[in-house]
Amino acid sequence: MPLNHERPGGEDRGAEPSTSGLGGSRESIAGDHAAKNRSPSASSSNTVDGVNESTRDLFNLHFAHEIIVNPSFHLQPELLPKGSLWKMVKDNLHKAYWDILESELNGDPPEYGQAIRLLEEVREILLSMLRPGANRLRAQITEVLDMDLIRQQADNDAVDIQGLASYIITIMGQMCSQNRDKDVEKLRQSPDDTVTLFKEIFRVLDLMKVDIVNFTINDLRPVLMSPGVDFERATFQRLLDNKPGALEITTLWIKSALEELSSSNAKEQRDGQEKGPRPPPGPFQLLNAAFLRILTWDYNKSPLPETWMQDEKRLREIQCQLRQGQAVNEVLLIIYSTIGGPVQGLPSLSFRLMWNISVLLEGMHSPDFNLERALESVSAQVCCDLNKSLTERDYPPLTPALQATLTGQICSIARKDNPIRTLVEDRVQQYFTALLCDPKSQVKQIPAGLSPIQIELASIGAKFISLVNHNRRVYGPFYADIIKKLMFSSSPPAANPPQDTAQDPVSFK
Repeated sequence: MPLNHERPGGEDRGAEPSTSGLGGSRESIAGDHAAKNRSPSASSSNTVDGVNESTRDLFNLHFAHEIIVNPSFHLQPELLPKGSLWKMVKDNLHKAYWDILESELNGDPPEYGQAIRLLEEVREILLSMLRPGANRLRAQITEVLDMDLIRQQADNDAVDIQGLASYIITIMGQMCSQNRDKDVEKLRQSPDDTVTLFKEIFRVLDLMKVDIVNFTINDLRPVLMSPGVDFERATFQRLLDNKPGALEITTLWIKSALEELSSSNAKEQRDGQEKGPRPPPGPFQLLNAAFLRILTWDYNKSPLPETWMQDEKRLREIQCQLRQGQAVNEVLLIIYSTIGGPVQGLPSLSFRLMWNISVLLEGMHSPDFNLERALESVSAQVCCDLNKSLTERDYPPLTPALQATLTGQICSIARKDNPIRTLVEDRVQQYFTALLCDPKSQVKQIPAGLSPIQIELASIGAKFISLVNHNRRVYGPFYADIIKKLMFSSSPPAANPPQDTAQDPVSFK
């Protein structure tokens, strides 16, 4: 087939995993390495090789990480955007190839050069899809698609292209997954036009290759869990070897957590809450405090630590869900404390209020989201729902003064110093602190005041703890070195800590 094994098949570009998590607003390690290590005297070929190696390591790190932490991870054929330069180039090249094939087959006498190369590539694709041990089918494909014999038949104008295409479709039907049965059946009903038929054959073959890769990923995921941690750690180490100082943000992140803990301890001593000097925070306590800071990370002020860059998308989603859940909880606390008994103990009303509040606060993490205006809409909807519920149960509706009070209190949670908002945020921090200290317990006791969102909180907590546990296993040796240097040495921590991949990642515990 033409040009770097491109498949002429419409818009499918092939199976490529998304690499959006590697970039974002930050410079990648590979790009930073290229910028900082380029010099006039350096060989351009060495520079390109170094960048390519770092880029390849970043891609492999991202790919392995997704397989391990994302159970639903799978590859999809990438659809090129309409009107994009790449799509126009690809379509033009494919059209040129198929036009040549059509002109050769319609010649008098016909030529089979392009057709033979096409059949040869189909043969190699089919053989590559066979599982180990499928010797009988392998021998059959090799015998029917015998390229030497086909070339001899072509020389004598005796090759049966339609018959070979029919055989290929039959083999594809035997090898494909159930979700491709309809695609293969359409091939059997395709017109006799050879060019159109082989276009569709290659389109379906591309889909089948993606299916096989995804099946292999699911099949090997349990086996890859333990080696995957070692692979991620070793790949990250190679990135650090190419770029000294690549753990700068990670070091600042842990240092900030240490300073916060030390400041808190000093304040408690000044307030007389403890007698005598308090021991410095331990490594395990320090790392948990650092992990807790990730939950409320301000992405506008600083990129994530280098050891968390693969999980930025997941962490942003967790943060958005948590912020929205906290806001819903704050509104409900205001409602119950302001209205009191007539609206308490009613599951249907609570569900309706939570649903409507959540809908109105959807997208509150967006930079252009107007929280004040959204809270005004929430207040109006809440008053409407409450009045409807009260009148249905023969209670008097809310007075205008009470509605104004309720609206004012709900709108006030837009301020960061609002006492209800501060209370909920503190209780959420307590919950996640307890989870980090003992993740196996799942913290069945939800802090007081968070019961309206306890289901959502448990779900968010499980996702976050899963990411933290994997991060701790992979990057534990790097954290151990940084903490050791911060706590016991005045020298800055090394960016590339010597390590044994078999080391317990939380050995500093």
